[in-house]
Amino acid sequence: MPTYTVHEPPPRKGESASAPERFVFVRDGFYVWAFLLAPLWLLWRRLWLAFAIFLAVNIALGVGLMLIGAPGIVKYLVTLLVALLIGFEASSIWRRKLAWKRWKMLGFVVGENSEAAEQRFFTEWTKRKTEEPAQPPAPPQPQYSAPVRRGPPSSNDVIGLFPEPEGRQ
Repeated sequence: MPTYTVHEPPPRKGESASAPERFVFVRDGFYVWAFLLAPLWLLWRRLWLAFAIFLAVNIALGVGLMLIGAPGIVKYLVTLLVALLIGFEASSIWRRKLAWKRWKMLGFVVGENSEAAEQRFFTEWTKRKTEEPAQPPAPPQPQYSAPVRRGPPSSNDVIGLFPEPEGRQ
């Protein structure tokens, strides 16, 4: 079953908390459309920086392969590998953008599809919201013990494994 991460946007001006309708569920796993149409998928998700990096990498790889005189199959394989990388890392790229925009990750949820994941998440989320928040226990007061000796060390003190200075070994 797919796993989704749930992200809450920062509240808008005048709001104390974000509306649940604005939460985003990002599925873990391979994104087929990001693999097949990487530039369009990046633009659709408004991943501008990732799109710029994608273009720069593709142009640099294309120029580099052309300069070394790579055959067409090598160019094809490099393009395929870049597309696979985008397909596998699409969710991570999307999550990084949300984190950069100060969206808060609320947790993980598992569901057959995004709708089932949303139902499961909001069911648990509303239960938590209606329960009274438990008061955290007071931290225990530190108990200090008196030092073994008070005052400066004497000349008979030994630090180490031997019980007496100049004792038998």
